[in-house]
Amino acid sequence: MTFAATVPTIKRSWILIGILGFFSGLPLALTASTLTAWLSDAQVTRASIGLFAAIATPYAFKFLWAPLLDGLRLPVLTAFLGRRRGWLLLTQALLAAAIAAMAFTNPAINPWMTALVGVIIATLSATQDTVIDAYRVERLPVEEQGTGAAWATFGYRIGMLVSGAGALYLADKLGWHSTYLIMACVMGVGCAVTLIMREPDVAIVEREAAGGVMPFLRNYVVAPFKDFMTRPLWLQVLAFVVLYKLGDAFMGTMFNPFLLDIGFTKTEIAKVVKLYGLIATILGTFAGGWLVGHAGMFRALILCGFTHMLTNLLLVMQAKIGADVHFLIFTISLENFTGGMSTAAFVAYLSALCRLNYTATQYALLSSLAAAGRTWLSTPSGALSQAVGWEVFFTIASLMAIPSMLLLWWIERQKVRSASEPSTASRPLP
Repeated sequence: MTFAATVPTIKRSWILIGILGFFSGLPLALTASTLTAWLSDAQVTRASIGLFAAIATPYAFKFLWAPLLDGLRLPVLTAFLGRRRGWLLLTQALLAAAIAAMAFTNPAINPWMTALVGVIIATLSATQDTVIDAYRVERLPVEEQGTGAAWATFGYRIGMLVSGAGALYLADKLGWHSTYLIMACVMGVGCAVTLIMREPDVAIVEREAAGGVMPFLRNYVVAPFKDFMTRPLWLQVLAFVVLYKLGDAFMGTMFNPFLLDIGFTKTEIAKVVKLYGLIATILGTFAGGWLVGHAGMFRALILCGFTHMLTNLLLVMQAKIGADVHFLIFTISLENFTGGMSTAAFVAYLSALCRLNYTATQYALLSSLAAAGRTWLSTPSGALSQAVGWEVFFTIASLMAIPSMLLLWWIERQKVRSASEPSTASRPLP
């Protein structure tokens, strides 16, 4: 067997998913870390800068307007480009315009206008994410969802890098206004990509949308939820979605305070986390995608979850050792690698849960539920770390992975048991 025969072929659809991931990740930093750097340069008070975190609110509530993306046909665009590409082209064009509009605001004079444009960008960005997620789920077969998640994450990270570190570099050379105009031009390239790619080749059942608001709500808001609730063990599946990355959320919230507390400098943290962490995460996502395709969804979720839990325990050793930068490189590399694996497997799982008629709505709901669960359930992390100390805190946070995997094992066992029995379920669990 030749070496070439052992190397998997990279499909054009995977590369396209990575490119779309890039445009999905590009706007994020422009309303987050990059924007706060601009605000700091403009001498906006730290209290006011903190309030700008609320700009990200649309990302948590994107499921509210996701039914429009499934059921509302756009004049001309839907007929010419299709359901997904029509919405994507409109969203990307508006995003490019909004980012350009941000370039003409002045946070030193009118921070409220900057904040308003930021909310518009975040809303459009969340909408674009929803369309791209739906496109990925519909474009790829189930066995390629893990690989698709890896490519999407890879592109997303590169997009964040361009609008994060890249934008800071440009701002240092050209100023903030020129930087945001350049980012708007980069976003505009996404429109060209949308025009040349093809619509997903899936059979969509056209549902009644005429006759007013009530038919639309019945067919594109109620129906996706009703569809999901007819599946076996749907409540347990939702519980798993909420719990799977909970330990990560606990540790992520307190990670930088922990490193600073044990003696690392901000420069050391930035270098290690941004460089080694980014490389390890990207490699991990591809490894996780490969594992989903070759070992199956259940085995991949279990294996990635347990290995990530074990590598998270390295933070307990880091707490004992202290500010050793070489051990931090080792810890970050392994922790981010297994974290990338578990993220790829989890995204593939969420994708497999979606029915093609309601992809945007159901994926937006599941991803929002996962994010909201991590956000709300991780709020006691600071109080817990203060009460028990870093070593016990990271031990507890790491072991939080166990309940979700026990729940997944139970769901899989019930699925296997019911496979040999007559079932009326509309769709089996992935």
